[in-house]
Amino acid sequence: MQAMPERSTGWWISPAIPTIANCVLAALWVFSTAGGWAVSAFCGDAEERDGACAADVAMAEVASVPLAVVAAFIAVTAWAVPAVRRRYDRLDGLLTVAALVWVAAEGVLFVGGYVAKP
Repeated sequence: MQAMPERSTGWWISPAIPTIANCVLAALWVFSTAGGWAVSAFCGDAEERDGACAADVAMAEVASVPLAVVAAFIAVTAWAVPAVRRRYDRLDGLLTVAALVWVAAEGVLFVGGYVAKP
């Protein structure tokens, strides 16, 4: 943390930290959905996988897509719009909201996989 006179509290956390968190959460979501991690985690390996379980996890993956799109949009918009990027409080807020939406998307995958688990 560094002292910065533009902040009301005088302290700030670098925007790199929530940006990296968003990137890591996005990678986790992509690997869970497109990489097949969620299906493997909840339904077992390919040779012993239950087809109904895999179909239910696929539905959970599809249900998490809108949240992932919203999270990606918020994170990219926070950095793309100069009025947001130059106001650290707005940038911090939007990046935090984006990270929470990524967590919600992963939560949908987890709950859907847990319900689908045989």
